[in-house]
Amino acid sequence: MSRISKEPIELPKGVEFKQEGNVVTLKGDKGSLSLEINNETELTFEDNILRIAPRSGSRFSGAVSGTMRALLANMAKGVSDGFERKLQLVGVGYRAQVQGKTLNLTLGFSHPVTHTVPDDVTVETPSQTEIIIKGVDKQKVGQVAAEIRSFRPPEPYKGKGIRYSDEHVVMKEAKKK
Repeated sequence: MSRISKEPIELPKGVEFKQEGNVVTLKGDKGSLSLEINNETELTFEDNILRIAPRSGSRFSGAVSGTMRALLANMAKGVSDGFERKLQLVGVGYRAQVQGKTLNLTLGFSHPVTHTVPDDVTVETPSQTEIIIKGVDKQKVGQVAAEIRSFRPPEPYKGKGIRYSDEHVVMKEAKKK
């Protein structure tokens, strides 16, 4: 059985829990998120604590209960605190600028790169070489960050490109004669 699903989820203050059938909705300061709970899991809510348990002893039931627990914990953190991902642009002339719901990037190509940001995710550029992606849904924030990074991932010889702020790029040595 999953050890992760045994951990209870304590909802932060200000987070409302609502369950209609298999659909769980959490509402907080930053927004609200919904998730459809798998039929193989059992959800109990009392005294502001969520507990998830597998319905049967099957391997799938144990695995999916751990997944549901992790998703619910991320939802609880997202609606109360939110998630944030930072990107850095490394390279001469690499710039980022936000205009409304569009992120304009200059990445050394012959053309500018534009990326349309989804509605429930916000993008900020405190400087020309920093991008901060914020949102309620951890998966969407990570997906937007990965899409932006994919325009010019860091290359291993000079380290130029778009990288996560906590990413360490392993540099290769240049070819020897």
